[in-house]
Amino acid sequence: MEVMTYTVSEVAKATGITVRTLHHYDEIGVLHPARRSRSGYRMYDDADLERLQEILFFRALGFGLNDVRRSLADPDRRETLLRQRALMVDQAARFHQMVDAIDRALEAIDEGTTMSKDDMFEVFGDFDPAEHAEEARERWGETDAYRESQRRTKSYGKGQWKEASAEGKAIAEELAALMADGDAATSATAMDLAERHRQHISRWFYSCPYEMHVGLGEMYTTDARFTAYWDKFRPGLAIFVRDAFRANAERVR
Repeated sequence: MEVMTYTVSEVAKATGITVRTLHHYDEIGVLHPARRSRSGYRMYDDADLERLQEILFFRALGFGLNDVRRSLADPDRRETLLRQRALMVDQAARFHQMVDAIDRALEAIDEGTTMSKDDMFEVFGDFDPAEHAEEARERWGETDAYRESQRRTKSYGKGQWKEASAEGKAIAEELAALMADGDAATSATAMDLAERHRQHISRWFYSCPYEMHVGLGEMYTTDARFTAYWDKFRPGLAIFVRDAFRANAERVR
């Protein structure tokens, strides 16, 4: 079966990407063409076009090129597309929430009223303890951790939920910043942040031994919703966090 190939000009015309951008993708290792002609011209095949599609999806999500390169390290195209889809669904949901908030603000203007502070900024929060309560009950309802979490959190007021959320978010942001600086997930700083996260879970929800914490890290990369939560701080952060949790558990053994 003959393999179709395309010149850089043909790819540029089909995708709307400039020839210069395609050259740059090749030079930095994001997208190498399948081969070159005898004259040295870049020639792309269908597999290259599939990779280019994945690159453009990541770029649409706001990924930097270094992040794109790391994210495409997984050779499983289906898994990559599923992760991209989860991120886009999460982003779309947040945009819908923003539109609703704008509509409420417009209604307040039209009615000559003022929105309360909580209503005005509620859309920018990302923590809803009841959002997946039923699913959590089905998945973990028979575990000691779930029962402990229910017992401890049933008395939490809005202020305590906000404090717990802010603490967890601060740890996530520090992990994202560490990843952006190029630190390894196995670095001492990353492991210290992983330990802070483990202690955060233990302090607010349930006793979280190292083995359980490692299991949480695995879930963050296998459940698209958890992956989307972490990756909105920085693309690829869920994997970084999983590896940091593992490294932190290993150093105490």
